[in-house]
Amino acid sequence: MELYRRFLKDPEKSFFLLGPRGTGKSTWVQSVFDDALRIDLLEPEVFRSYSARPERLRETVEGNPAKRTVIVDEIQKIPELLSVVHFLIEKKRGTQFILTGSSARKLKRTGADLLSGRALMRTMYPFMAAELGTHFDFEKALANGLLPLVWSSAQPQEVLKAYAALYLREEVQMEGLVRNIGNFSRFLEAVSFSHASILNIANVARDCQIERKVVEGYAAIVEDLLLAFRIPVFTKRAKREVAVHPKFYFFDAGVFRSLRPRGPLDHPAEIDGHALEGLVAQHLRSWIAYGNEQNKLSFWRTRSGVEVDFVVYGPDTFHAIEVKNSDRVRDEDLRGLRAFQQDYPEAKGLLLYRGKERLKRHNVLCIPCDEFLARLHPDRNLSYGYRQV
Repeated sequence: MELYRRFLKDPEKSFFLLGPRGTGKSTWVQSVFDDALRIDLLEPEVFRSYSARPERLRETVEGNPAKRTVIVDEIQKIPELLSVVHFLIEKKRGTQFILTGSSARKLKRTGADLLSGRALMRTMYPFMAAELGTHFDFEKALANGLLPLVWSSAQPQEVLKAYAALYLREEVQMEGLVRNIGNFSRFLEAVSFSHASILNIANVARDCQIERKVVEGYAAIVEDLLLAFRIPVFTKRAKREVAVHPKFYFFDAGVFRSLRPRGPLDHPAEIDGHALEGLVAQHLRSWIAYGNEQNKLSFWRTRSGVEVDFVVYGPDTFHAIEVKNSDRVRDEDLRGLRAFQQDYPEAKGLLLYRGKERLKRHNVLCIPCDEFLARLHPDRNLSYGYRQV
């Protein structure tokens, strides 16, 4: 797999590095900390050894005093190691511990707070377009997503088909997270219709014929497995009644497509539109995590149905962003942004679309989506490069 420079930065102290399988955590760790002491809990023999005797970690670290960085891959496999790590952080000051994982569920349940204040939380996301540079292909990203495992594959569709099955088998079934794997599979299919939409648990429960409380638990599981996320409604200084339910997204546009059923009644343009909005969502989420953590990502929707796809709000940022799967801009496409700017004149309006021209209409900047994504960089403001139109 070709190596690309990732935007994630070494915080230079102990940290958790979470992220779904295939996002490149191990590749990044190996390239940045090539001389570290590494313990990979995915290796069966290593797993058996440390699960039988968690204190072996202390013996291993103390037996390698020259190693100033210690990596434990897939720490959620043996959460009991966290107490040992806590002890070692206190005792071996100056040693950096990097704890990678593809699931936050066990860590939440087994006292990761023991390391509160001693280990930071970082997340690895799929590629950002700017990380790929000249290798970024917008149509490819829209069709297959930006998961490094998929991007580098000669058969991306086959890898995507196997991806959900990998999680079902290894993370869900083997860890005993759900009792009925068939119900969970139906849930994943049903909730794919909520991607880039307001998540209505009752509707999802009805669609997959599962009790609402069970569906609520399943939704929490996919978030803990880092497969999905929700964004809340923007309510600051609200002048109108706004929606109360969050919007739901799978973490990668390609993973969404692999889970979304297709049939005679499914319009390709509708699926493409949801994939496009998800592609923008995952980029904004990465942009915030990799260098703009003071900013918050939300959306805006009034009770009457007027909506803006994304609101990015922070100390120096206030942007309302609408995404349209169209190669031309119509005045009706600007309706939500114009309404938002009436309530929040301080906000900058951006419309991202599939066309090739940069336009300005009704005080809204209309930008080709591929250009916006390619220029989006954690070290730059969202308005970078668009001040002159």
